[in-house]
Amino acid sequence: MTETSRDVSALFASGRLIAIPRRTARREQLLRHLADTLFEPGRTYTEREVNDVIRTVHDDTAALRRYLVDDGLLTRSPDGTAYHRPTTP
Repeated sequence: MTETSRDVSALFASGRLIAIPRRTARREQLLRHLADTLFEPGRTYTEREVNDVIRTVHDDTAALRRYLVDDGLLTRSPDGTAYHRPTTP
């Protein structure tokens, strides 16, 4: 288990995210963990695939998707149809 995984483990119950942290630093830890565990570097995803992957841990797919893009952990095509996890964020 990585240090980040240990740090965010309190945010999960039975594999599901309990709540999205409001504190920026804590949310960034969570987003890094989600990007590292849910998305493959270099792979391109459709919006539906991104939502399906996020939904495995939390139902607010729009908020988590937006946070992941805003933090540069996922990139989004200008038309919003494709998402990509950079190999080095």
